[in-house]
Amino acid sequence: MTLLATAFPREPMRFVPAEQRWSAGAAEVMVVDADTLRLGERVLRLAGLAVPERGMARCGAVDCAAGAADTLARLVRGRAVECLVHGRDRLGRALGRCEAGGVSLNRAMAEAGWALAEPADAVLEGAARDAGRGLFTPGATPPEAWHRSS
Repeated sequence: MTLLATAFPREPMRFVPAEQRWSAGAAEVMVVDADTLRLGERVLRLAGLAVPERGMARCGAVDCAAGAADTLARLVRGRAVECLVHGRDRLGRALGRCEAGGVSLNRAMAEAGWALAEPADAVLEGAARDAGRGLFTPGATPPEAWHRSS
């Protein structure tokens, strides 16, 4: 008698596409914090941005993280959001680039000065620094005090 054994992995292999498109109607979009959105049941972090955690930095009279979250909330208010997801962060959250009303949220946050940008968007961050906006408000906690490069 011949026995034929078949081995199955303990967990089935999952196909994970390199990129996914996520979208949510205006009523399904919620700002979790300065760089994180909830799109219905999904949570996504805006890729290529660094913002301080609440209480870590002051931007004049405002907590920098609160000011950044308020800006993100204004950008998405009443608008559907579409995202291109392309990976996960160290906490397992989806990472992506998103738009609301035709505006790139990632770029807009850096341009407004409420987020440090990856090198590809350094020009936008530089303009915010020069203008003293957001995280670069005169007297603000310097990014070097709260941001650690990876």
